[in-house]
Amino acid sequence: MTSTAEAAPRTVSLADATRVWATIGWLSFGGPAGQIALMHRELVEKRRWISENRFLHALNYCMLLPGPEAQQLAVYIGWLMHRTRGGLIAGSLFVLPGCLVMLILSTVYALYGQVPVVNALFFGLKAAVLAVVVEAVLRIARRALKNRALIGVAIAAFLAIFVFQVPFPWIVVAAAVIGMVGRKLAPRAFPDRPDSVAAVDAHYVIDAALARGELTHIQPSARRAWRVLWVSLLVWFAPTLLAIHWLGRDAVIAQQGLLFSRTAIVTFGGAYAVLAYVAQTAVHDYHWLTPGQMLDGLGLAETTPGPLILVVQFVAFQAAFQHQTGMAPLTAGLLGSLLTTWVTFVPCFLWIFLGAPYIEALRHNRMLHAALSAITAAVVGVILNLAVWFALHTVFLEARAWQWGWLHGEVPEWESFQPIAGLLAGLAMLALFRWKIGMGWTLLGSAVLGAGALWITSIGR
Repeated sequence: MTSTAEAAPRTVSLADATRVWATIGWLSFGGPAGQIALMHRELVEKRRWISENRFLHALNYCMLLPGPEAQQLAVYIGWLMHRTRGGLIAGSLFVLPGCLVMLILSTVYALYGQVPVVNALFFGLKAAVLAVVVEAVLRIARRALKNRALIGVAIAAFLAIFVFQVPFPWIVVAAAVIGMVGRKLAPRAFPDRPDSVAAVDAHYVIDAALARGELTHIQPSARRAWRVLWVSLLVWFAPTLLAIHWLGRDAVIAQQGLLFSRTAIVTFGGAYAVLAYVAQTAVHDYHWLTPGQMLDGLGLAETTPGPLILVVQFVAFQAAFQHQTGMAPLTAGLLGSLLTTWVTFVPCFLWIFLGAPYIEALRHNRMLHAALSAITAAVVGVILNLAVWFALHTVFLEARAWQWGWLHGEVPEWESFQPIAGLLAGLAMLALFRWKIGMGWTLLGSAVLGAGALWITSIGR
């Protein structure tokens, strides 16, 4: 325990917890790695609300789910402490600050995004985002790839999604099977969690309350599960059904509700894993955005608090602003943005409220731990695929698709190489890896340098 840790109180009131969750929501920069580190520092080390072992157990479950794992982790811990109300408050406050900021930035981008100064700032942000994604690969790899077997799972996942275009849900299923079978055949490659038989740590609020028999709501109940399922499904789909009834099924806003409802189900591995799917559908299938606009959206998402999956809010705003007919563009953008945000984050509460009681009951199951370890390794390969995708569309102006039988991929058009973008990406990597500059300063510096470089280049022409 760090020297800055506070003595753990016996209980934490819902009002006190709400203030802490609001603070975490406004400070949750840096993507999943930074957000998880922030919650660990605040909830495990400083306030001692939850033990390290239980925190990691919850995190492993959240990484298995579709959607933003950091927000789901907040819902999980809030639910442990204060039941459903606590989970709703924790998850909502984790997202709301970023939603408000992203809505403002999306509006500014829609109105002024083609202004040369704004484009120049986004040009620098794209290069820094590439460095951030590479850092995410390395961070998660160091945590997840503990031996050669898990490294092999990561490599196989990368090849499956990059070369064979295997959908990520199938990669998750395969990784889980590999983890469980590997636990039987090669237990050293998929070892048991060292804390699987650890006694409850009475120095933490949640663990101590469990030892006193107070957390009765974490017990699985089939009746409660059915109630959670039907109520959540109604709340989740009602706005989309209303949009279909009001605007018609072919309206852009209605299509967004349907698309991002599917996305919430079939995309796993957090924001980095989902972005390739969103880019494919929004850019190549629906033609709502250009690749450059998609990268601009990620650059904005990197600069705001909250989950990186908030980039879908930007995508929906721009798509409705540009393509929805029958209403004012700003109104369309606002409605599309809010609907997409709703259908993206409501399922996160469903996954936790429905599954967390059963995950708590299986906390010491060795097979479950092995499956989660293999899935985490597979996520590394998926994130690496995203890093390659970003590099192609950041350092090069054009990339072309290729296919040979079952093999697919993209290769850059080498004559479209952008030396300034390559230099900025290299400087951003040095800033993050060697000089240990914070991500916020790195993004700001890249934006300013990119704008300055393009301004000097324009003068030279």
